Amino acid sequence: MSGWGRSDGRRPHQQHRVVVQSATWDDEPVAGPVSDSWAGTGVPCTSGWPTSPANAASGWDAPANVTSGWDTPANVTSGWSATTTTTTASNWDKPVEKKAFYSADDVPARPPMSEEDELRELFGQISVTSGINFDKYDDIPVEVKGKDIVDAVDSFKTLGLQALLQENVSRARYGKPTPIQKFSIPIALAGRDLMACAQTGSGKTAAFLIPAIQLVLTNRLKPMSVAEVTAAALRKTVYPRVLILSPTRELATQIHLESRKFCFKTGVRAAAVYGGQDIRLQVRDMGRHVDILIATPGRLLDFVERNRIGFAHVNLLVFDEADRMLDMGFEPQIRRIVEGADMPSSTAGRQTMMFSATFPPAIQRLASDFLINYLFLTVGRVGSTTGSIRQVVEYAEDHLKREALMRLMPRFDGLTVIFVQTKRGANFLYDCLRRERIPVESIHGDRTQEEREQALHAFRTGEAQFLVATDVASRGLDIPNVMYVVNYDVPNTIDDYVHRIGRTGRCGNTGTAVSFVNERSGSIIRGIYDLLKEGNQEVPEFLENMVRSRRFDTVPNSGPYRKNQRRPPRHPNNRDDDGPVINVMGRGHARIG
Repeated sequence: MSGWGRSDGRRPHQQHRVVVQSATWDDEPVAGPVSDSWAGTGVPCTSGWPTSPANAASGWDAPANVTSGWDTPANVTSGWSATTTTTTASNWDKPVEKKAFYSADDVPARPPMSEEDELRELFGQISVTSGINFDKYDDIPVEVKGKDIVDAVDSFKTLGLQALLQENVSRARYGKPTPIQKFSIPIALAGRDLMACAQTGSGKTAAFLIPAIQLVLTNRLKPMSVAEVTAAALRKTVYPRVLILSPTRELATQIHLESRKFCFKTGVRAAAVYGGQDIRLQVRDMGRHVDILIATPGRLLDFVERNRIGFAHVNLLVFDEADRMLDMGFEPQIRRIVEGADMPSSTAGRQTMMFSATFPPAIQRLASDFLINYLFLTVGRVGSTTGSIRQVVEYAEDHLKREALMRLMPRFDGLTVIFVQTKRGANFLYDCLRRERIPVESIHGDRTQEEREQALHAFRTGEAQFLVATDVASRGLDIPNVMYVVNYDVPNTIDDYVHRIGRTGRCGNTGTAVSFVNERSGSIIRGIYDLLKEGNQEVPEFLENMVRSRRFDTVPNSGPYRKNQRRPPRHPNNRDDDGPVINVMGRGHARIG
């Protein structure tokens, strides 16, 4: 029996017949028996993809010549066979081991990390940096508007970075700047305010971290006087010089990790504060001095109310994923931070950079209120997706999505993110995949911060090949070697669709996004159709017919698990604890993830 067979002696589930229509992967609609167990005993694979007779067992065992489904024959091995991996089925029956996290009652000092260990932790797992399509970035249209436009650069070496910072850029294997980095970094170093709109996966994080660290190292950001430092120490208040606002804790932790790479051995201190983690642990990590602070709005205001953080010496303010913060309802908190606290104004010399994937009217108002004499940078078409992502659309009725996913599973031979619309749906799909002995983790708003970090660590390291996620991971999840994204449930808006599929195809690497749709998917079907047309990608015949005849509901399917989504956040100052908040068809805010 296959290494994927059931170990408990139970019989496989009854076989089902599934119809998956696609003009993108298959020449014609296909119908065939599908078993929802991995213990397939001679069940033919009839997904429409050519397979060799030798692969007629479970589809997961032994190397076999399998057409990849992406038009290029390749030798595909699952890496999960009992003969090719040390991870056996029993490994997945064990309870998840918990890391020794610091309790709220006892927060000891962390043991010091040696320079060699820190170097290995920060730079040792960089396996993918730029892909085969990286040079095509030069073909992306870039437009800069404003007065006294700053010239772009073609190399990091021409920026005149401090030696230690330049060394860290090289350690992180940043060879050639992306379009947004070519323009944003010199604009920031020139002290100008910036409003930047760019496609997801375009390298925005380095576009503001590198100049921020350079400005700190060269004392271009006014340091505190000795008297001010002494007074702050007595009050136990931290006054950062750079403040970076992020919508979600996942994005905040990702930015913090990148900042640690660029700050390595420079003497510049970076810290992060976000919901879901013991606040005393974050106080200890900040210590008495922080140069760069990454924060989510809710937890940041909590620290401000405790007089632990002050803004009087913020010289550089950065908004990352500004449109996402507004979608989540953070505008009041943002205005309290910028206008209601001791934050220096733009006219008093504060420099502000705002990054967003879209530029709706709300973002335009925010830019006009917070930025002064700013340059407006657009990279590619605002709200569009990158051409390095192949988009595939499959038709699947809601009750047949799981069978459709299982049918396609053998094609996913790399890290894969599977997006669902609800937390309960994420738990359901996670349990289904786990029962089939598939290496999977999940991440959503009801999981603790410790559980989220464990799941992301397992996914990053390849211990889990699949990650089931809600929209809490649709932005800021920067794992460069994600090869596939599956929209098990399509999102409600085309902007969320763009950000979801942007988890693959990053930094010039190619990726594939698969979306399951049906008549209940809502008007996003039209948006997906337009993106396929715009990117010169193949449009399935069924999708053409649905759009032409408007054979879909104008309101997206709410699904069976959304009745509790309108409950208020658990902590008034920590809305980021509970996942994104979006506006659903003008009916107020509903929590997703």
